[in-house]
Amino acid sequence: MATMTISKQRHMLDGSDSGLGHARDISHYDKAIDTIREEEYPMLKGTTYLDHAGTTPYAKSLVQSFSRDMMTDLLGNPHSASSSSQTSTRRIENVRLRVLQFFKADPDDYEVIFVANATAGIKLVSEAFRADKDGFWYGYHKDAHTSLVGARELSSSGHHCFESDAEIENWLSGKGCPDGRAENSLRLFAYPAQSNMNGRRLPLSWPSRVRALGAAKQRRLYTLIDAAALVSTSPLDLSNPSLAPDFTVLSFYKIFGFPDLGALIVRKEAGHVLECRQYFGGGTVELVACLQEQWHIKKQTTLAEQFEDGTLPVHSIIALDSALNVHTRLFKSMEHVSSHTAYLAKQLYKKLSRLRHFNGRQVCTIYKAASASYDKSETQGPILAFNLRNSQGEWISNAEVEKLANIQNIQLRTGGLCNPGGIAGCLDLAPWEMMRNFSAGQRCGGDNFTMGGKPAGVIRVSLGAMSNARDIQLFLSFIEEFFVDRQSNLSSEIPRQLPAPSDFYVESLTVYPVKSCGGWSIPSGTAWSIKPEGLAWDREWCLVHQGTRDSLSQKRYPEMALIKPSIDFSRGLLRVRYQGRLPASAPHEISVPLSADPTVLDLYERRPSPALSTVCGDSISANTYASKNIASFFTNILGTPCTLARLPPSPSSGSGRHSKAHLQPHQISHLPSGEKPAQPTPTTTTTAVSNLERPILLSNESPILTITRSSLDALNTDIARRNPTAKIAHHSVFRANIVLAQDSAAAPQQPYVEDTWRYMHIFPQQGTHGGRTTTTTTTTATTTLEMLGSCRRCQMVCVDQTTAEKNEEPFATLAKTRRIRGKVWFGVHGGLARQGRDAGGSETIMVGDRVVGSGSAVAAEEASGE
Repeated sequence: MATMTISKQRHMLDGSDSGLGHARDISHYDKAIDTIREEEYPMLKGTTYLDHAGTTPYAKSLVQSFSRDMMTDLLGNPHSASSSSQTSTRRIENVRLRVLQFFKADPDDYEVIFVANATAGIKLVSEAFRADKDGFWYGYHKDAHTSLVGARELSSSGHHCFESDAEIENWLSGKGCPDGRAENSLRLFAYPAQSNMNGRRLPLSWPSRVRALGAAKQRRLYTLIDAAALVSTSPLDLSNPSLAPDFTVLSFYKIFGFPDLGALIVRKEAGHVLECRQYFGGGTVELVACLQEQWHIKKQTTLAEQFEDGTLPVHSIIALDSALNVHTRLFKSMEHVSSHTAYLAKQLYKKLSRLRHFNGRQVCTIYKAASASYDKSETQGPILAFNLRNSQGEWISNAEVEKLANIQNIQLRTGGLCNPGGIAGCLDLAPWEMMRNFSAGQRCGGDNFTMGGKPAGVIRVSLGAMSNARDIQLFLSFIEEFFVDRQSNLSSEIPRQLPAPSDFYVESLTVYPVKSCGGWSIPSGTAWSIKPEGLAWDREWCLVHQGTRDSLSQKRYPEMALIKPSIDFSRGLLRVRYQGRLPASAPHEISVPLSADPTVLDLYERRPSPALSTVCGDSISANTYASKNIASFFTNILGTPCTLARLPPSPSSGSGRHSKAHLQPHQISHLPSGEKPAQPTPTTTTTAVSNLERPILLSNESPILTITRSSLDALNTDIARRNPTAKIAHHSVFRANIVLAQDSAAAPQQPYVEDTWRYMHIFPQQGTHGGRTTTTTTTTATTTLEMLGSCRRCQMVCVDQTTAEKNEEPFATLAKTRRIRGKVWFGVHGGLARQGRDAGGSETIMVGDRVVGSGSAVAAEEASGE
């Protein structure tokens, strides 16, 4: 029976005003949000946006208001006496006052220093404290954002991470003394008003108690609060300066979406400690002597004049004026926003926490602080941090969740979230485990999720002022559709027992001369060379960004599917043709010589040292084509500055890259005991197939990728079962080099049998297959490929290779039928079984060749002797 997909539900909910049952009957839910979304946030149409803690979208009328402002007033540099400059100064001071009023702060007690963002405010404060002659001690809460943690490196009198609220309470009661022994040092205690990781809200009573502790012990003790996460959906009341922090940092784009601007709000009684700062910038000094003598006189009027270095971002500050106006008109008050988002977060938490698999196992592990409650907004903000488990209790990779979310137009955040203490605490990661994970390859933004049996990151969804009930319903439906296991299974299971050697033939062969561009079908009747690094001419070229030199892919530039390379051996050329639309005057085709000898052909950029490019995280020395015509050809197509680069195989030095593919546990379990590879050691993260380092050029993971028609047909059956109107998958979306098929007369078909293979033996076949006829029966394999592991899939398979359009299939169905241990698999990696100096010289493959796949070399040899 077909299930209702997320896209269908999104269509049904368009224009509706419900989504959470009786949401409209609840006073805390703002019924006007649906209308506001329609009129003010067109960029959210068709999207479920759940990353408001990163930044919130901006309203259409905010941009319009700001645009009118820019067209109305002439705004000069405020460091001048001209009328346009004075207009800027007046507008800036008015906005400065409005910011204080927004937080109920009296200008007699506080000053606003405009900065780039909250991080810049933290840096300004910590650098000023560092400049004190006695240095400073720094204490911070474990839930601190990375930017708060980083300030510890500037503290010369020590630093301390408070690992719990109880430890802070103990310190504030005078029972503990972690704040250094240097009596004269400044002391700074910093913490987030709200965790950016899980939304837990910390006590706002601590600043006054810290101040009292400093007075009691006669210590210069100050407080810094990171309010960026809190103020995005909650009011911050600074009306009582005796209770307020000395320094408060925030980012306005988290509240309004625009402008990209931050602020440091300083309690005036504490402002003098910033004057230790040594650096001075333009506009912060009265006079500077450079010749013969070196001295300067700082401005002493306001803190803003002393610490706003250089010309202020005038236009961003003017935009903030519009942002304050529009936000108040749309959402009334921050109290109103807080009530609305708290209600939605409570509903989402309740429903996620109740999800169960068919066997009763919990789906979501939610990382909520014990002291926090979604019933009490003073303890919990509208953020949920969690991980998912399957019905077997195995963790589901965050990368897979994010890939699926992307194709369903759901925007969320995964990973470490720039909150190292919070992540380590909720995932129970000891420092030695974190260092082990780093040594094993974990990196910020990387794809490693479960390491040592523990997750290395979390999934975060966060709500904002314009979130609505529909967002919650669609996200819950997404989790239920893809991550809640039902008792019934589709037909895509891996065979439970190792079958007899499987008999297939080569249906088609494809090479991809330019990485991530279209494929070129190898003509029938052509014996194609197999080299250690893969099929000849496969992925020798790539497109690189002219600035970063990173290689480009269809994940970000789906139009690359319409760039179709072909190999013209008669003329010795690689021809590249674009099959999309271009201006009539623009060329649709270019060509470059197949020859890779730069001493013969003056093609490449001349540099004193090789320029490094990045391909799949690897740094390589690629030859970039110098021709401006080549660069403009690809730049015009993709709309980004890029050009062609080449990494030809070099017998002497090799490509420098090696295969990353390895047999997965679901494959190893099928192998005979003698064929099972060694298990990983504590210092490795993968299981080596053999002791060989297999070279690759620009492919992602392995020399050769193979899929079978049987598996593709099974997948398309599942797609039709899930959604009868969905487009079936064409083999080209999987970008395989080899497509195998079984004779139609053979029964039964064997979908996914390739997952059980250890070897793939290729025999020239007597008879006709795919248009090739041979007259000699060969019982000895001319070529043997060793299977290196299943191919992990991403949302790039959703790019139609003939139209460059993105669809949710086939990844959506793969995620439901081919997710094993939290990752999605389709196809198998392989490489020549024979390696060494002579390997790859005579091995060939041709359309129509007979292929026998087996779990052992012995079984394959027995099957070949017919």
